[in-house]
Amino acid sequence: MSLWTRITEAIAALTAGEGLAVVFDRLRGGAVPERSVGFTIAVIALGAKMAKADGEVTRDEVSTFRRIFQIPPEEEMHAAQVYNLARQDVAGLDAYARKVATSFNKPGQPLCADDRNVLIDILEGLFQIAMSDGKYHPAEDAFLTEVARIFGLDDRCFRVLRGRFVDGAPRDPYDVLGLPATASLEDARKAWRAAVKDSHPDVMVARGVPAEAVQLATRRLIAINTAWEEIQSKVAA
Repeated sequence: MSLWTRITEAIAALTAGEGLAVVFDRLRGGAVPERSVGFTIAVIALGAKMAKADGEVTRDEVSTFRRIFQIPPEEEMHAAQVYNLARQDVAGLDAYARKVATSFNKPGQPLCADDRNVLIDILEGLFQIAMSDGKYHPAEDAFLTEVARIFGLDDRCFRVLRGRFVDGAPRDPYDVLGLPATASLEDARKAWRAAVKDSHPDVMVARGVPAEAVQLATRRLIAINTAWEEIQSKVAA
């Protein structure tokens, strides 16, 4: 059964008057296939809410959805259904983000951008959508800041993610690898290797990222490798 068939079934199970956020309650704690459904709905639904935040839906945003999830033409109507349900739902950002957060981080533990929790993957997907038109709108920044707060990221962690996607945003190589500025080269090497390993497609799929969306790791790996190269250069200087 394809990812999009499972998503269609999850939406079809909603009764009259139920909002899309109910789906997250029903998928909570499920096996990897259900987590993949939750991941996909989370990115599309929160992306729809973000589009309302900046007041504009662009073709670039729609194209980014297709890129992230590699949506075949015959499945586009199912993705559009999720998107439209989220845009029409009276539930706000807070309700959606909290449902997503409890679906993927039951204990509510603090997260950091160097942690490999699926909530970080979701935020990376949202950043790609926000930057699809080449601009980073203040409303998008406010939206993503609030989502990150609800997900449990602190300021440093959010700064790492923003620096990964937004041109001109501050980037600290030690932040990217989750290290203090006093870390040794050997500690940096270990952190770099661990980060690369945790970005492997098989590892991502195991934590709930659908196989259709593992290309999300591309931007992350660039940032991880760049950070390691910069730290090496600083130590050698």
